[in-house]
Amino acid sequence: MRRIKGCLVAALAVIAGVGLQGPLRAQTPTTAAPSTSGTLDHPSPERIQEIIRKFAAKEAEFRKARELYNYQQTVKIQTLEGRHVDGEYQMVSDVTFGRDNKRIENVTYAPPSTLQRIQITKEDLDDIIHLNPFVLTTEDLEKYDIQYVGHEKLDEISAYHFSVKPKQMIGDERYFEGEIWVDDQDWQIVKTNGRPVFNITKRTKDQRFPKFETYREQVDGKYWFPTYTMADDVLDFPKGGSVHVREVVLYKNYRQFRSETKITYGDAVEDKNKKKNP
Repeated sequence: MRRIKGCLVAALAVIAGVGLQGPLRAQTPTTAAPSTSGTLDHPSPERIQEIIRKFAAKEAEFRKARELYNYQQTVKIQTLEGRHVDGEYQMVSDVTFGRDNKRIENVTYAPPSTLQRIQITKEDLDDIIHLNPFVLTTEDLEKYDIQYVGHEKLDEISAYHFSVKPKQMIGDERYFEGEIWVDDQDWQIVKTNGRPVFNITKRTKDQRFPKFETYREQVDGKYWFPTYTMADDVLDFPKGGSVHVREVVLYKNYRQFRSETKITYGDAVEDKNKKKNP
């Protein structure tokens, strides 16, 4: 199994140092990122386009595969005044998927929120589900401008580094803008660093969202699933001033609960070795 050890070190540091601290909308994560030192050979422009097509196809496979797994999700959002935590929201839930691939979330722990200076919105919860574990599939390629940045060492692995931003924003759809790192052997995203972007509406004009980092780990020796997201930001609200917010989302205990393999039954096959009656 190949993994980015740095993401686990950062996650443990966050848990030990700030009590699994997590926000709402961020800009400058405080966790130490894995080393990206050591530039590798750069592919040709034609090869870059091939890499994009290849990892997008693999990401589509990943998105479908994740719907075959149960996992536990822990969300913690905190506001801070200096180093003091003055408000907290936490929720632990078991996530599974129904027959129609509809997400089912069973909340197992949710103490009363003590947040006073911010409110968690529908957009916050949607970002935790869809944007934090950002997936860029073949179907999504036409929505984004993707630029090659480099071929780099990312802790124990080597990865292709790309910048990503939406070509245009349509309606109330939410998009990702930032950077992704794609494993150069398994062709899946292993690290994401960016923020949600969207058309400003009456509903969202007073909302602010943080920059976040998401790391993935290899599960069952095949797919790179998200294991944690960290955000740490000072959000400047039009009404209410600046608020220091932290957010951590942990994904763990991935367990495959069903297979797409189908067993079909056809006509009986005659046993040619069976003796015929005289």
